[in-house]
Amino acid sequence: MEIINTKLEGCFLIKPPVFSDSRGYFFESFNEKRFNEKCGLNVHFVQDNQSFSSYGILRGLHFQKGDHAQAKLVRVIKGEVLDVAVDLREGSSTFGQHFSVVLSAENKQQLFIPRGFAHGFVVISKEAEFFYKCDNYYCKEAEGGILYNDPELNIDWQVAQEDVVVSEKDQQNILFSEYKQSELANA
Repeated sequence: MEIINTKLEGCFLIKPPVFSDSRGYFFESFNEKRFNEKCGLNVHFVQDNQSFSSYGILRGLHFQKGDHAQAKLVRVIKGEVLDVAVDLREGSSTFGQHFSVVLSAENKQQLFIPRGFAHGFVVISKEAEFFYKCDNYYCKEAEGGILYNDPELNIDWQVAQEDVVVSEKDQQNILFSEYKQSELANA
């Protein structure tokens, strides 16, 4: 497995070796020991999640707060998405910056998103199945969100605004400036 550092501290793009022949392909999608050795981490995933969405569906930007923060290992098993991670770790050299990458069933790449990040994706193919591992259990009371089209973050979602479909809940997410104010108030 090839580990590629992104511009965000602690966030890695992972390219697994894929073995193809006339029958199709095979690849090891996850090996905890190899993953931790290559990344220099000690991550233990406890929950797997999967979603199905159509073109233009945007999910995010989500995060879990406090003791319920989650690291995620995300990938696409059908279709193609633009995946986005935003560093919310105050004091980090990449605080407030984002990284985006196209993940697809074809390229089989994965993105590791450490705790303290917001995460979201938009489907850029006709439909997509998205799969991810979490190192902590979901807690409804600890969920948070940053508005996907926050002007300060200025994320290019690569989908025309009129084609973006966002849940009512995600439309109520806060601005990044509100997040920063709430973090300062809690410091």
